[in-house]
Amino acid sequence: MNTTELKIITEETHGVKLSLAYATEDNFTGKLIYKNAICALHPDAEECLKKAVAHAKRAGYTLIIYDAFRPSKAQQRLWEFLPDSNYVTPPEKGSAHTRGVAIDLGLIDNRTGEVVDMGTGFDDMSELSHTDCADLPVDIIRNRAILLGIMLHAGFSEIKYEWWHYQLPRAFDYPMLDNDLIDVV
Repeated sequence: MNTTELKIITEETHGVKLSLAYATEDNFTGKLIYKNAICALHPDAEECLKKAVAHAKRAGYTLIIYDAFRPSKAQQRLWEFLPDSNYVTPPEKGSAHTRGVAIDLGLIDNRTGEVVDMGTGFDDMSELSHTDCADLPVDIIRNRAILLGIMLHAGFSEIKYEWWHYQLPRAFDYPMLDNDLIDVV
């Protein structure tokens, strides 16, 4: 697949905030993974993202994106750091991210301009980050439910272990993408 088949997501074109964690050291590895901060999705996922942006805006929120398309080489780096299939898909299987059909995100409250508290940070690999974790204050559960509602309504599906991760249904029907759009350290 060449880079023109992925849709580039920018703050200006999509009305989102980008905070691509793997283009910084502020992620669960503590290391830079991406040399360049580019956000991209498969066209099918981009269409759902557009719907999610509109749903979020009507509810008073902006989506903040932490990760989207992820090269296979980056998936390998994450697996080397945390070889736990509950949180990182084995590189040989490929993740929904390496197929361009997954997105990691949260919410910004448009009234305050602040990132909405979800109880844990992005990339918190613990039971507190599970979507159905009941051991959280009611306001955190509500915040996660708002994000869940926005994303499900837009056509995404959630996964059990990460409140921030959404992907297209049947994500693994899509092929893994061999793409050099994002340069990996």
